[in-house]
Amino acid sequence: MELGWSDADLEFRQWIRSEIASLVPDDIKTRVENLQHLQKADYLRWQGLLDARGWAAPAWPREYGGPGWSALQRVFFEEACFLGGAPRQIPHINMIGPVLQRFGTEAQKKRYLPKIPTLKEWWCQGYSEPSAGSDLASLRTKARRTGDRYIINGQKIWTSWAHWADYMFCLVRTSDAGRPQEGITFLLINMKTPGLTVRPILSLDGAHDVNEVFLEDVEVPVENVVLRENEGWTVAKYLLSAERTEIAGLGQAKRLLQFAERLAQAQEQDSSRLSEQSEIRARLARIRIDLKAHEWTLMRVMAAAPDDPAAPSASVLKLCGTDLLERTSALLMELGGPAGLAYDPSARMGQSDNPTYGHLLNGTTATYLEFRKSGLIGGTTEIQKTLIGKAAIDRWGEGRNGF
Repeated sequence: MELGWSDADLEFRQWIRSEIASLVPDDIKTRVENLQHLQKADYLRWQGLLDARGWAAPAWPREYGGPGWSALQRVFFEEACFLGGAPRQIPHINMIGPVLQRFGTEAQKKRYLPKIPTLKEWWCQGYSEPSAGSDLASLRTKARRTGDRYIINGQKIWTSWAHWADYMFCLVRTSDAGRPQEGITFLLINMKTPGLTVRPILSLDGAHDVNEVFLEDVEVPVENVVLRENEGWTVAKYLLSAERTEIAGLGQAKRLLQFAERLAQAQEQDSSRLSEQSEIRARLARIRIDLKAHEWTLMRVMAAAPDDPAAPSASVLKLCGTDLLERTSALLMELGGPAGLAYDPSARMGQSDNPTYGHLLNGTTATYLEFRKSGLIGGTTEIQKTLIGKAAIDRWGEGRNGF
């Protein structure tokens, strides 16, 4: 396999970086570069700016209002956004959107797709439960059909931005017969439905991004089933594996490295900048090397056959991305030193503007704590390793190699 970027690829990369850099509002960029959390209004404003350029749904085909970019162009776009100080794109755009495009009815496509890219209707993901995280097939939230409606009872947890969401795409159990995966249905649920309650969960840095969601006799019309009853596992697998660039976390890792390099230049110890110390230089160089290897692994995955269900590429990318995020955030905290421990959560949340040692230092330890979750979300590190091992054994037995 010969990997490389054409002149056209490099031209697009430079062009999109320049465009994004000039498009990001100064106040949003400042908060991002200060390691502060953004508010819902910030994300809405940014998505509106992207939508005006036709970039609000970068992974969508032109048929549904997307730019029709190639996989490589989407990687360059994501990279440009992270390096340019833009908000991260809400991942649900590239999750529920492609799902409805592939499995939704014409009525569902017409009703929901137009409002997803601009976040005029915000979505959240109802997958994990208190006893069903990485082992998602063991979920116990039940949906009982009564006439033209389902009556749902159960609980979801770690639901990102559920407190902002208008709709939730949700996995529910509609049958106990057969294998656990065979009785799961994919439903679209209005968050304002009576019986649905959202309760906040504060993360280690004091932020409110995730929630637990309780469903008590929540009624959902049968027309909100995606694909068919008891075939939700097919939809769930497609959603989890469809957006490999999101799983890889490449742009996010590059942005964290930017922060670490800035802090190493700014901080001094024993009358010299940390960036001049051999140990710090070596650690930054190691991360740069591993990040480049991760980038080219992603390129190899995109160049390989995309329809190979046995390929463990999504798990490989998730595992490598997690490692980079955790290592880089740990280095960022160490560079901050004791000053980073004087943490003011209100400044990180944008509720005050006077952290003791400035915003960047104020966010170092908090960012480290935030990225402790990266080994859990999207399937734990242990689960990813198991999936890779099983796939490798299966492929070896079939005489196949690679991702």
